Amino acid sequence: MRIGIAPDALALVRTSIWPHERARLLGQVAATGADPVSLGAALGMLLGEHDVAGLPATVVLSDDLVRLWQVTPPQGAARLADLEAAAALRYQALFGGGLGGWSISADWDAARPFLAAALPLALLEQLTAAASSQRFRLVEIVPQFVAAMNQHRRVRRAGAWFGVVHGGVLSVAAFDGDLLAAVRTAPIPAGADRDWLEGHVAREALRVGLSRPERLQICGPAPTGWASSAGRLKFACTLFEDETDPLWPDCARLALTGRAP
Repeated sequence: MRIGIAPDALALVRTSIWPHERARLLGQVAATGADPVSLGAALGMLLGEHDVAGLPATVVLSDDLVRLWQVTPPQGAARLADLEAAAALRYQALFGGGLGGWSISADWDAARPFLAAALPLALLEQLTAAASSQRFRLVEIVPQFVAAMNQHRRVRRAGAWFGVVHGGVLSVAAFDGDLLAAVRTAPIPAGADRDWLEGHVAREALRVGLSRPERLQICGPAPTGWASSAGRLKFACTLFEDETDPLWPDCARLALTGRAP
């Protein structure tokens, strides 16, 4: 099973190892607040309506609930401690303060820039407590952006940037060739068309000191008008096919992010 947790809602989706069986939305519940205690209470309500004992569970967290950033490994880094120190320093520069109350996970790499994520310890404790009380197996807790990046890693083209649309927000990983340069997030204004997208990408490229990408690859419910068309050649834009039921709420789409096809 898969659980999607966003600041305003949670969803429980039943999946199968058999490719011919479609995912089933078992339930959803609104959250009274985005703090860990409120989300933990909402999760208890959601799971209390179903028998989940013994089931493996993947939890996908909305990027609103986590912090993501790019880390450049220091020259001569030879130990995990060196990479952890670099990630902590970069975190402090971007977000201010220390890492108290946060748990870091990353695709640690001493040779190239990597993506790091910080998850709230209080929320992780709520998830662990739910697994214990409901007796399900907590297999993975992953931010949505990381899940989407891993899901589409093999189809990302050289020179392309990668984006995720969820809940009216566009998150973009900017790449310098095949090296991760930055992760940027911005709200999508109402009626955002291809012109808005081109302007947004141009501004983000300037901010991170890169040239405009040759292609932007996006997953999630992006406006169809963003896709490449004749006369729109400032950069190509590919929208990955979204097979989720269009009537499903955002929190259910969130839960399925990263699911193997």
